[in-house]
Amino acid sequence: MQTAHEFFLHELSDMLDAERKILNALEEQANESTNPQLQKAFQQHREQTQGQVERLETCFEELDEEPEETECAGIKGLIEEHDNMKDEDPSDDILDIFNAVAASKVERYEITAYESLIRLADMMEHTKVSRLLKQNLREEEQTLKKVQAIGNKLKPEDMGMEEEEEVEEETMETETFGGEEGEQSSRKRGATSTKSKSRKGRAA
Repeated sequence: MQTAHEFFLHELSDMLDAERKILNALEEQANESTNPQLQKAFQQHREQTQGQVERLETCFEELDEEPEETECAGIKGLIEEHDNMKDEDPSDDILDIFNAVAASKVERYEITAYESLIRLADMMEHTKVSRLLKQNLREEEQTLKKVQAIGNKLKPEDMGMEEEEEVEEETMETETFGGEEGEQSSRKRGATSTKSKSRKGRAA
């Protein structure tokens, strides 16, 4: 890889592979989500992603080039992260929260990738290609806002804080009772000391 053109084709191919992988992942996330809004967002974005794949294919046609055989390691890693989470057997509400966060990670990755591709396309004056990429970028930015808004509304049903709170309460009670006992002990010592002084005075 020696020229900007070669680099651009490589990155464009990488993005095409990423969108194809995301297309399959979105279907799985839509099927496993229990929150209606999140499920609908994944379904809608899957339709958008199909259009994004088609635009990327059109970019190669405009350049009179064929996509390279490459794999997007970044998106592959995020999908593996999702699969590893599924292996932990999360509750439905926890999986919804994870998927919302995972979607935000994917969107941020895509946004950065498209911004870089657009910059390269503009430098090489690939005007139509740049326009197609910008359309994909706008959709990714809109999707990011949508999944973040949904994610902010999701809340775990079980916070898992009960045991910790009970321990804290027991500790506070122990400290409180300990303080009262200490104060009582101090008063007893003070009374004993006063009696001792009184006896010495009578003896003199």
